[in-house]
Amino acid sequence: MQVLAIIKRNFVMNDEEDFRLLFNGYVRPHLEYCVHVWSPYLKKDIECLEKVQRRATKLVNVLKNKSYPERLTLLHTTSLAKRRTRGDLIQVFRILNGIDSVEKEHFSIWIIVAATV
Repeated sequence: MQVLAIIKRNFVMNDEEDFRLLFNGYVRPHLEYCVHVWSPYLKKDIECLEKVQRRATKLVNVLKNKSYPERLTLLHTTSLAKRRTRGDLIQVFRILNGIDSVEKEHFSIWIIVAATV
C-alpha cells in the first residue's frame, strides 16, 4: 500500500497505459514476490493482496465508477488469484517436463498436499 500511495501522490493516471506502466513496474512485483513459495491459502491473506490491486485499479480516473471485474477487463489484466494459479500450472509443467529438477518422490507428495488444500 505504501508504494501505491507514493504513485497516487506523484502521478495522475488518466489512461490505462499509465496505470499498466506504473502498476506492473512498481506495485505488482511487491505483490507477487515469492508468492509461489508461501502461496497464500487463507482467505484473509488472499483478500489482503487483492485489496491492493482493487485499490490500484481505482486510481485510473476513467474507471473509478466501474466494478472491479470490469476494471480488470478494461485494463487487460487478471486477478492475483488467477495469476497465482497460472504460475502454479507453469511450475507443474516445468517439473513434469524435466525443466526444473525435482525428485519425483517429492513432487508426488507436493501434488497430494496441494490437492487437499
